[in-house]
Amino acid sequence: MANRRLVALLAAAGAIVAFGVYGLACAPGAAVVGRPEAGPSEAQEEEPESAATVARTPSPSPSPTPTLGAREVAAAYFAAWQVGDLAAMAGMVTDAPGDFVERHRRFDADLRVRSLLITPGALRENGPDSAEMPFEGVREVDGLGRWPFSSVLRLGRRTGAWKVVWAPETMHPSLAGGGGLKIVETPVRRPATLTMEGTPFPRDSRAGDYVTGLDGMAVDLALEEEPSGKVLLQSPAPTPATRRTTISQPVQAAAARALDGLARRAAIVAVDVGSREVRAVADTLGGKGAFNGLYPPGSTFKTVTAAALLRTGLTADSPVACPATYTLPNGRTFTNADATDHGTVSLAAAFALSCNTTFAQQAYERLQGDLLRAEAAGRFGFRVKPGLSSCRIAPAPDADALGADAIGQNSVQASPLCMAEVAAAVASGVWRPASMGEPGGEAAPEVPLDEGMVAGLRAMMRAVVTEGTAARVGLPPGTAGKTGTAEVAGQQSHGWFIGYRGTLAFAVFVQNGGAEPPRPRPSRPSSSRPSNPSRRRSPRLS
Repeated sequence: MANRRLVALLAAAGAIVAFGVYGLACAPGAAVVGRPEAGPSEAQEEEPESAATVARTPSPSPSPTPTLGAREVAAAYFAAWQVGDLAAMAGMVTDAPGDFVERHRRFDADLRVRSLLITPGALRENGPDSAEMPFEGVREVDGLGRWPFSSVLRLGRRTGAWKVVWAPETMHPSLAGGGGLKIVETPVRRPATLTMEGTPFPRDSRAGDYVTGLDGMAVDLALEEEPSGKVLLQSPAPTPATRRTTISQPVQAAAARALDGLARRAAIVAVDVGSREVRAVADTLGGKGAFNGLYPPGSTFKTVTAAALLRTGLTADSPVACPATYTLPNGRTFTNADATDHGTVSLAAAFALSCNTTFAQQAYERLQGDLLRAEAAGRFGFRVKPGLSSCRIAPAPDADALGADAIGQNSVQASPLCMAEVAAAVASGVWRPASMGEPGGEAAPEVPLDEGMVAGLRAMMRAVVTEGTAARVGLPPGTAGKTGTAEVAGQQSHGWFIGYRGTLAFAVFVQNGGAEPPRPRPSRPSSSRPSNPSRRRSPRLS
């Protein structure tokens, strides 16, 4: 029952943003209108989508071998660094300090680093066993923006293999010789930002992390060197008191009220389908998690996977298998939530039922060769990019990883705003990053989507609401969406609902609001038939 109640809450919150708010806004007399770790959500008992599970043990990243030259090792190190694969990085470092991984995590957390982009320079050889590669980096720092820096990656040959010779200044030159970096917060008085209608923000708007001066105060940020005190980066200049945002007062009020009384941390984001301006952001996640928090999106990512499949020649009506379980050749087993074998169904029905087995199998058969990552990065923003949202996906090293990525697990991570952008792309036929400056600002470049693919995705998202996992929630006519739950190792799952109706697209996210993590199964008696080691079952995802 708890699962059913939370899914109803998720869909109801989506309905409030997508329907009730605009009903209020258009009524007579009404005004015109995230690298953190992930955490879980709640799903309804009948929701097949929260079904399959993939083992959370990551595929081991290959360490550099004697066949790799210094240039190749440097490239592999930079690639792992940009996607946050700290274990792979440590494997390439000679005599890595014991706190290598923790030091990198602490650096990003303490300095509020959202993303990293590296541009390598030319390799310099200092002898047969020594080389170095200068590089330029740009970090995106929450609240401060782009932070460029220059550094050098040093390499050496050890027992015939090239390795990274790491030092703290590899991360940033200010760390050389025991130096440090810190964020300094200074409270200042700041005029309150207004809504797009020119009115104050609603009381308890849950948007205080995103706009200044709601309580008459704001915080100026500065990134400083230690011990010199040199300021490397500073908050933008204060905005004038008359500045308006893209936030709509009634939409924001409804989003904030939808989170009232919810014990779990959560976020709701709504964007205008046409302009891609943010109309509401209600966030109890902290740290601007609605925009730049990174969480596994679970089955909501099947929207992107479905887009990639449609581009391979499938249609919404194409017959596909939706068995209760599916095992990749010599790989992992994926399981539907209710363990039901739905037989052969259309791709639209598999999407509406959220068949994990279907999407794992179709990804294996049709999306190898980096096709899924290319679709996500090239057409739906899952890459390092300017803008407000954060999302990412890494190249899949094997079929197991690809199957897990296809259902929104493994390397796939996204913020609620990123998933609202995905819903808006389906609604409008183009992907474009969301904005939250002055209303009517210059639109960001857009990525047109194939008309046939968009038509198929719209049909699939309507089917979720009319006959799939959200059919019993009672959403208003014209709503299209996708439910989702995402497993987090050892914790309760995350809950997601994305969709659109009319001029609004939205994402609803509840952290750690899902089913309890699966309990270990009792050991089989010694007389039981031994398991086949070539078939590895993963714990079920919810």
